[in-house]
Amino acid sequence: MRRWLPKSIFIRSLLIVLVPIVILQIVLAIVFYERHWENVTRYLTSAVAGEIKALMWTYTNREIDEALVFGNSFFQFSSRFLPGDSLPRQFRAKRQTRAERHLEHALGGTLSTPFAIDTTRSSDTIVSIELPEGLLVITIPKKRMESRTTDLFIYWMLGTSLALTLIAAYFVRQQIRPINRLAKAAEQFGRGIIDVNFRPSGAAEVRRAAHAFLAMRERIRRQIQQRTLMLASVSHDLRSPLTRMKLELALIGDTEEVANLKRDIEEMEHMVDVYLSFARGQGEEASGAFDLATVIHEVASEAPSPVEARVSEPLPFVGRQGAMKRCLTNIVDNACRYGDRTVLEGRSADGSIIITLDDDGPGIPEASWQEAFQPFVRLDSSRDPNLGGGGLGLTIASDVVRGHGGDIVLAGSPLGGLRVRITLPCD
Repeated sequence: MRRWLPKSIFIRSLLIVLVPIVILQIVLAIVFYERHWENVTRYLTSAVAGEIKALMWTYTNREIDEALVFGNSFFQFSSRFLPGDSLPRQFRAKRQTRAERHLEHALGGTLSTPFAIDTTRSSDTIVSIELPEGLLVITIPKKRMESRTTDLFIYWMLGTSLALTLIAAYFVRQQIRPINRLAKAAEQFGRGIIDVNFRPSGAAEVRRAAHAFLAMRERIRRQIQQRTLMLASVSHDLRSPLTRMKLELALIGDTEEVANLKRDIEEMEHMVDVYLSFARGQGEEASGAFDLATVIHEVASEAPSPVEARVSEPLPFVGRQGAMKRCLTNIVDNACRYGDRTVLEGRSADGSIIITLDDDGPGIPEASWQEAFQPFVRLDSSRDPNLGGGGLGLTIASDVVRGHGGDIVLAGSPLGGLRVRITLPCD
């Protein structure tokens, strides 16, 4: 049952309104059809049958011409007599409408002579009665046989249902709109875009959720700012003693112990640099519209070794341009460090921007693809530890990509090394 339900809350809310209306209309139509229309039609045809019986009684006591004048004057019939004619065989046992069925039933218990009912030649009902001298043809107006309230009832029922449906759709859409705005604001914030025009609106429950979202967004922004300030302070506090230590070691002279201490200090400085680089990758940056194709060409031109850039179309994107450039620079630097050939390609497909980076290096075992995104993890079994790096390149790239609502995965490259595939939403 769940898989047949619509996914949109607008359609579900509209169904909650429409389904009871449709069921009510069906029930009313059935009741009206079975009771009112049936009863009214039976009463009307019984009255017409009684008038025809009265006309036949007049015919048995008077001349046929007097009987016709009597019927046309008092019963609103249009009657005529055809001397010598008989009842056509094809008229017998014809039943086209509900009114004809009731009229035939009523006349069957009243008339002892053959008769037939026909509605195929006009909109009125024609009753043909076979008499010894000829054929009596009685034309009964349609309004005498059918109730017009049935059509009016159906028209009013359909009209009011349509009007109520339109009104319900309008109000449901007005209630759904604040939810859509809240979802869009949350999605944009997840991609690093802050909608300054977002304001709580709608029903009380939706406003409460919007206020909770705004409070959460502000707490996250403060947390990011505080972390960035803390890391900047840590950087300043660590660099000062490290610099003093380097100066003091330079004054001591060149010994094996001093050389070992200098290497330790350089390693500590490198760790501080990569940690701050990781923090900048997670930091807050103003979002804006830019062309990712331009960024791809810039990263390829600034790479430490030749990189083949394949971009044949503009790739408009809304996000943090500096963060995206840092992300691509990290993965390109890794590819250049471990391989001789690097290909960076960007294209749009199915509402997304897809960026792939292929190299011909040693690659990473498939079992370690997920582990490669962890901070400060260096896969020494597959990469040469003497080539440098702090184990944060893919971590920063993953953080930036997922911060823009995208995804990044590793795979085997057609060049024989590692493939990094980035998927970003276009809108």
